[in-house]
Amino acid sequence: MRLTRVYVDAPLAAGTRVTLEGGAASHVARVLRLRVGEALTVFNGSGGEYAASIEQVHGGRVAVTIGEPRAVERESPLTLTLAQGVSRGERMDLVVQKATELGVSGIVPLFTERSVVRLGAQQAERKLNHWRAIAIAACEQSGRNRLPNVAPPVSLEDFLRAGDAGRSAPPARLLLSPAAALRIAEVPRPVEGITVLIGPEGGLTDAEQEAAVATGFTPVRLGPRVLRTETAAIAAVTFLQCEFGDL
Repeated sequence: MRLTRVYVDAPLAAGTRVTLEGGAASHVARVLRLRVGEALTVFNGSGGEYAASIEQVHGGRVAVTIGEPRAVERESPLTLTLAQGVSRGERMDLVVQKATELGVSGIVPLFTERSVVRLGAQQAERKLNHWRAIAIAACEQSGRNRLPNVAPPVSLEDFLRAGDAGRSAPPARLLLSPAAALRIAEVPRPVEGITVLIGPEGGLTDAEQEAAVATGFTPVRLGPRVLRTETAAIAAVTFLQCEFGDL
C-alpha cells in the first residue's frame, strides 16, 4: 500500500521529531483520519525522503517521528522551465499542478499585454504563496522529492531582459506559436535544458513574439490547432518530456 506523503518545511534527520501544523496537520488528521502509530513518508523538497510515523495527534497539531532516510529521486534529467502567461483562477492553478506532476524544474508566471489578471504587490504575494502550495501538493501526490521553483510573477519585458545571465550552459529557448514552421520534435539536439514560453488567454501580441525572438527564442508549434493556454502548457511540457526527458 502506498504511504501518505507529506511535505515538511524543516530540516529532517533520522530519530528527530517534527510537528505538522496548519493544512498539513488537518489533511493528515481530519481528512485522512490517520492515527498514532500509522506510517507516513515525509520530504522537505531538497531531495530524498524519510520513513516516519505519527507519534501524537493533538488539536491542530500532529507530532511525527522521523525514521530512516531513503535516497529516492524521481526528477527528470531535463531541466525544464515553463514561462507561462498568467491566466485566470483555476486555469493557472491547473497549469502549476500539472506542470509540477510532469516534472518541470521551474515555473515563471508572466504578465503580458493580453493578460486578463492584474495583481498589486500584496495580491501577487498571495497568489505566489497559493501557487507554491499547489506545487507542494502536486509533489506530495506525484512522488517528487524536490520542489519546482515557482518564481514571483514578472512582466514579460523584465523576463526577456533578464535572459539566462549567469548560466554556464544557457537552455534552448522555445516560443510556442501555432504559426511557427518548426515542430518541437525538430528542435536540434543536444540540449542542456529548455525554457518554453507560452502566452495567456488570447496569446502574445505580434510585438511580444518579435521581442521574444530577438532575445533568442525559437518559435515552435505543437500542431495545426490553436490550443487554450492551459492545454498548450500541459501538452508542451508533456511533449518536451517525451522528446528530451523521461516520459
